[in-house]
Amino acid sequence: MSTRPIATALVLCLTGLLASDSRAEMRPTTPGDRARYAYLPANAPIRALGDMARTPPGFERVAVEAGSFAAFLRGLPLRAAGASVRSFDREIIVDGDDPRLYAVAELDVGHRDLQQCADSAIRLHAEWLWSRGLASQAAYRFVSGDVATFSAYAAGERPLVAANRVRWERRAEPRSDRVAYRAFLEVVFTYASTLSLARELVHVARAEVSPGDVFVAPGSPGHAVLVLDVARDRHGRRVALLGQGYMPAQDFHVLASAEEGLSPWFSLETESVKTPFWPKPFSWAQLGRFARPTEH
Repeated sequence: MSTRPIATALVLCLTGLLASDSRAEMRPTTPGDRARYAYLPANAPIRALGDMARTPPGFERVAVEAGSFAAFLRGLPLRAAGASVRSFDREIIVDGDDPRLYAVAELDVGHRDLQQCADSAIRLHAEWLWSRGLASQAAYRFVSGDVATFSAYAAGERPLVAANRVRWERRAEPRSDRVAYRAFLEVVFTYASTLSLARELVHVARAEVSPGDVFVAPGSPGHAVLVLDVARDRHGRRVALLGQGYMPAQDFHVLASAEEGLSPWFSLETESVKTPFWPKPFSWAQLGRFARPTEH
């Protein structure tokens, strides 16, 4: 009798034990957490993505720059194991035990059907800018092609949209705090989509894929999936953790692959990247990256 099924079962069993051990590690939020992830509820117990999702055997996480968007995503705060994905109106969208779901991020989704897939990628990028003191550089495109900047919004300017044309006009008192930043992002979510995000991102070659990159299938509907982490083995093979928002607006969540011995990681050694929930694989031509801000 072949020993392969036994060996495979042993690998899967050990992988599952490692995952279950790390999935149980919850801790209270700290002032440092809230400084880095300003949206966190004060008393929410969390666990960090990088601590929880261990790499498959033989793989190591790629090096990332301290303070980078990649490092921000690697530390992404997550809810407890078994958390369900809920919509903006608190309906359960994906049960916590769904095999396609690995974890749910501790990230508010608002009370309107706005923060969907492309918006979730924008939201996390914007939160990283805030954490770095770079909110004044937050700038995202509307579907019309117009660019919304937080610097203009903080100065009191608001968009007036008519017949797919946008005009900015001073209509409010200047304000640049967290309340204003979230309100700015709600405006972006209202007028952005996968179509505008695809035009905004800089194309990334397959060989250069990195945490913080985004696969975008533009359309109505389209879809966007964020690369949360990347690991590599000694042969140069790469795997990634992927996360998404979806329609209707719902909790951002980490996906689980169905790949034997890899889950929740997805292989990047394929001609396209197939994810659960979205019916079409993403091509490498659909991979993009947010422009790097100017540090100061």
